[in-house]
Amino acid sequence: MNTAPHRPKRIVIPPIWFALGLTAVFLLDRFFPPSGFSGPVAVGLGAILILLGLASAISAAGLFRKADTGIVPFSEATALVTSGAFRFSRNPMYLGMVFVLLGTALIVGTGAGLLVAPVFMLIIQYRFILDEERMMRDVFGEEFEEYRRRVRRWL
Repeated sequence: MNTAPHRPKRIVIPPIWFALGLTAVFLLDRFFPPSGFSGPVAVGLGAILILLGLASAISAAGLFRKADTGIVPFSEATALVTSGAFRFSRNPMYLGMVFVLLGTALIVGTGAGLLVAPVFMLIIQYRFILDEERMMRDVFGEEFEEYRRRVRRWL
C-alpha cells in the first residue's frame, strides 16, 4: 500500500498560465484599443515592474536550486526556503510573474490588460498555491505554520 501523501498533478503548469496571460495582454490591446493609454511614465513604471518581477522570480528559483528542493509545483519538497525574496512573500516566483504581467500591460498601454494580473493571481492561488500550502504543512508541520504566520502569501 502506498502511504506517500497525495500529490495533485496539473497538466497546465504556472509558466504556461503566465504565457497565456502575456498573450491575453497583447490580445486585449489589439481588440480593445480604446481602453489604451501611453506615455513615458507608464513605460517607465512598466519597465520597473518587469525588472522587479524577473529579479524576484529568478532569485527565488535560484534559492530553490541552492536548497536542492523541487521547483516544479507538487514535486518533492526537501527544504523550506525562507530567505531572500521568501522573507517578503511565500510565493515570490508567482509574484514575479504578476509584476511582469502588470509591467507588460503598462508598456503596451492597455488598460484592459491590467485585468490579466488579478485573474492570473486567482488561477494560480486556487489551482496551485492552496494545494502547495497543504503539502508544505504536511511535510514541514509547525515550521511551515510559523513561516505562514510571519510571511504573507503574495506581498
